[in-house]
Amino acid sequence: MAGRSVTFGGRLVGEGQPGYLIAEIGSNHGGELSTANELIDRAADAGVDAVKFQTYTGSRLYARSTPRFEYLGELGDEPVRELLDRLALPREWQPLLAERCRERGVDFLSSPFDPEAVEELDALGVPAFKVASFEITDLPFLALIGSKGRPVILSTGMADLAEIEEALGALRDGGTEEIVLLQCASLYPAPAGTINLRAMDTMRERFGLPAGLSDHTLGIHVAVAAAARGAAVIEKHLTLDRGLPGPDHPFAIEPPELRDLVAQVREVEEALGDGRKRGPTREEEVEMYANARRSVVAAVAIPKGTSITAGMLTSKRPGFGIAPKHLPDLVGRVARVDIPEDEVLTWEMV
Repeated sequence: MAGRSVTFGGRLVGEGQPGYLIAEIGSNHGGELSTANELIDRAADAGVDAVKFQTYTGSRLYARSTPRFEYLGELGDEPVRELLDRLALPREWQPLLAERCRERGVDFLSSPFDPEAVEELDALGVPAFKVASFEITDLPFLALIGSKGRPVILSTGMADLAEIEEALGALRDGGTEEIVLLQCASLYPAPAGTINLRAMDTMRERFGLPAGLSDHTLGIHVAVAAAARGAAVIEKHLTLDRGLPGPDHPFAIEPPELRDLVAQVREVEEALGDGRKRGPTREEEVEMYANARRSVVAAVAIPKGTSITAGMLTSKRPGFGIAPKHLPDLVGRVARVDIPEDEVLTWEMV
């Protein structure tokens, strides 16, 4: 995989490393601390590397004139900023959630959406800042995040290469160089045809940075495919129940699916290997190498002293005799011993 690595809290993420898997909670805590803690526990049980929340205030995020989003239509007529205020993570929970994550051996992350959130998360010692796609054009905000000197995971939904380049400039001007770019389709849910996994390759090559996926598709197969393309980071929304009311539940995966996702990503990463092509590497393959490849075999009984012709020979399994590529070299040789029909030939026989 092109692109260098970054370090999240002492862990390398990027080239040659396993993908860093994030369970995104969003608003799926439902305003209940016990639910937020259970989501952390279920994510940790599944084997993710980090659990991520979002730190925002609706009234600071949206002006009163903001139109309603179509995908929020089933949630009633509540103005969007009031809805977001109702869904927001209580900020006093953040130290408690960070501690729960530490106890469960996963990283605590949260996407900041205002300067106070940046300061709060920095004070908690988050291993990285995760920046949402919608913030990529707020260059002063990105410079503030960069000034904390922490690694940044930058989602790039709806952004073109020029906007990504400007965002990277703001982060670097602020003071950070450790950045991971995430391909993302800012749709909820996102149809598979909008994902464009090959854009990860484009960003790695263009910017020389690790790239991954923030995935809003239904199911887990697209995220697993991202792992097969070398995603450095994979982020997927988690819920306890997709049937619960709220904007982030319908396209999230449930804990059993998250376990499957983690297991399949790790298996795919193992399957990718190192790219070197060589002979049998496992005991089972050694057996197959010997027994399932072909050898030259006597098609008829060949008495001692007989000059061997092509019609006397064929090729069959197993493969511990003379390789079939040497069959032409055997024609015209003389049998040193009686060779029964269907016998595997070795060089000592001729």
